[in-house]
Amino acid sequence: MAGRIPQSFINDLVQRVDIVAVIDARVPLRKAGKNHKACCPFHKEKTPSFNVEGERGFYKCFGCGASGTALTFLMEHDHLEFVEAVEALARLAGVEVPREGGGVARPQAQEGLYELLAKAARLYRRALAKHAEGERAIAYLRERGLDGEIAQRFDIGFAPPGWDFLKSALGAPVPELVAAGLVVQRDEGNTYDRLRDRIVFPIRDTRGRVVGFGGRALPGEDPGPKYLNSPETPVFQKAQELYGLYEARSAKGPRLQRLVVVEGYMDVVALAQHGVLNAVATLGTAVGGSHFQKLYRNVPEVVCCFDGDEAGRAAAWRAVEAGLPALQEGRQLRFAFLPDGEDPDSHIRNVGQAGFTALVESAVSAEDYLVQRLSQGRDLSTLGDRAVLGDLAKPLLALLPPGTHKEALRSRLAQLVDVAPAALDVAPEETAAAPSRRSPRPAHAAQDSALGQRLLGHLMRDPGLCQSLDEGLASALLDADEDSLFLRVMRQTAKSPATQPVELLASFLNDPAYDTLRDLAQAPPMLDGAAVADEFAEGVARYVRERRDAERRKLAVELREDSSIETLARYWRARRERDQPAARTGS
Repeated sequence: MAGRIPQSFINDLVQRVDIVAVIDARVPLRKAGKNHKACCPFHKEKTPSFNVEGERGFYKCFGCGASGTALTFLMEHDHLEFVEAVEALARLAGVEVPREGGGVARPQAQEGLYELLAKAARLYRRALAKHAEGERAIAYLRERGLDGEIAQRFDIGFAPPGWDFLKSALGAPVPELVAAGLVVQRDEGNTYDRLRDRIVFPIRDTRGRVVGFGGRALPGEDPGPKYLNSPETPVFQKAQELYGLYEARSAKGPRLQRLVVVEGYMDVVALAQHGVLNAVATLGTAVGGSHFQKLYRNVPEVVCCFDGDEAGRAAAWRAVEAGLPALQEGRQLRFAFLPDGEDPDSHIRNVGQAGFTALVESAVSAEDYLVQRLSQGRDLSTLGDRAVLGDLAKPLLALLPPGTHKEALRSRLAQLVDVAPAALDVAPEETAAAPSRRSPRPAHAAQDSALGQRLLGHLMRDPGLCQSLDEGLASALLDADEDSLFLRVMRQTAKSPATQPVELLASFLNDPAYDTLRDLAQAPPMLDGAAVADEFAEGVARYVRERRDAERRKLAVELREDSSIETLARYWRARRERDQPAARTGS
């Protein structure tokens, strides 16, 4: 879409900046041979295990496994969003961030939307204090136990009744008001304010800019939907934002270590009123994978605390599925369950800050909750119920990334089911059939053979290997009608033959395969340069032969059911092509 940052610019930027300077400004480094070392900023340690390779542009902690480039370091250490991290690196490099379709990192159109939303927030806030109907809103907030100080902290406002309060006060062109999500335009052309007679909660991004609004209906004869949110706009994507995150990050006190995820705006504000300043809420959607990635960029521990009803328990289970893929080393996901019929707002009013904090402290881990939920109502002394438990647990276990969380849960489930831990691993065909609502595993997982993985490792450490291939062999490989990870990386290097490992890795930053590629790029080479080039060429020739053999076998099976001239011609063409790459490489 228009406005995206070109990948070529990101690749060049990551290659251009000095990763040692970027990290040393935040974590003092000391020279250790060709590299630099420090105590890891991502976990507590006394002996330095955090290494920075300036020449290759990587960092890696051998204690907790954290690793990446200067870009990922800024995202993880400074809790920046992707675009924010790119902009920060660009400032260090003294360059502007371009956008596809022209412009720089903050197109004028987007800047105009931010300004318009900020003005709207000020109007709503003024209306709460000055508008003739504002007293009704203030009375409601007082009834909910909120005072003026907390309303000011969250910039709570009021959208008066009527159809054009905001439109008239702002005086902006209708297309801009519609683009900002502030007014609704009917098919016939007339417009009206989206929020009317509602308490208004400004939604801020991590920089504190207003990107949208949530409106809570005041009690009345026909208040409409209880909550009404801004629509998706060029500056507001619901799946990417969390209400209260900016305020939680801005709170005074020790560095933020935990975030409590609740369901609504009023829960966040009510908890803050009682001294719990680290609560955030999703914006009318279930907490998803993008939310968890944002949460863990800010804190190592997330506690979900949803309403004490059936809907809240269903939301908790969905959060387990969405959160498991993000549970890397050093992260925690826990769940605090409220008494039936209560929400965080009502509960903290009943038990106070100390009581709510105690509830959060006693929250169960995602792993414990998973086992409890799957075991509920089952007699694990029976073979049948143990088998059912294992079948239900396998796809959830597969969502966890490799590491301590996965191994501990795998061992525990294996004991309960009374099987070997390996029996709980998901086979490739089971992964392909997993429900789409679960986070999918990378598409390459079942496609790259051991040979493909080895070739991929060589290529990630030395992308220039693609240039060493015979032209005919390279064409035979790149023309393959498949999408394995090895071929995806080969095609990427073919586009930019002079790319460096750090640039190649950066081009896959938002890809599910990023962690796999990062680990391969950072693994020490097992052979010297000449030997690697020889093995790579021979391996590619074998890879092409294996692929063609598989295609020929597939066509042979098809011939049994379809002996048409077309199928027969495809079969003989595959046989003729079978030996071509080998002849060119001498293997």
